[in-house]
Amino acid sequence: MTDTPPSVPASLPDRQAIEHILGRPLSRQWPADALPAGARVTVVRDMNGNGGWQVEFPGTIDATGAPEANEHAQAIIGELKYWVAFDEPQYDTAGEGPYRKAQIWGRHLKPAGES
Repeated sequence: MTDTPPSVPASLPDRQAIEHILGRPLSRQWPADALPAGARVTVVRDMNGNGGWQVEFPGTIDATGAPEANEHAQAIIGELKYWVAFDEPQYDTAGEGPYRKAQIWGRHLKPAGES
């Protein structure tokens, strides 16, 4: 693991707000096998219809917090959750939003340029 890359600035107000809500600090230890901060991705829709986003859209892996293990009961073993900053504000499938950034499960991210 490495510390969050200094070349990709995290939004301090976002980090502070999220840490306040969670009641814990966000990790700054970046897993070696994770997508790097600053990587371009496409957020893809959940093929099972279990929530997510109304459309597929581009974003950037954000350094607000390092990727963390996804401990949800429906997570894939070893799956990470990433903070992603969206190119344009987005609405979720419940019509809530717009959101400019969110924590996204790794299975819903496709590195830019992949088909």
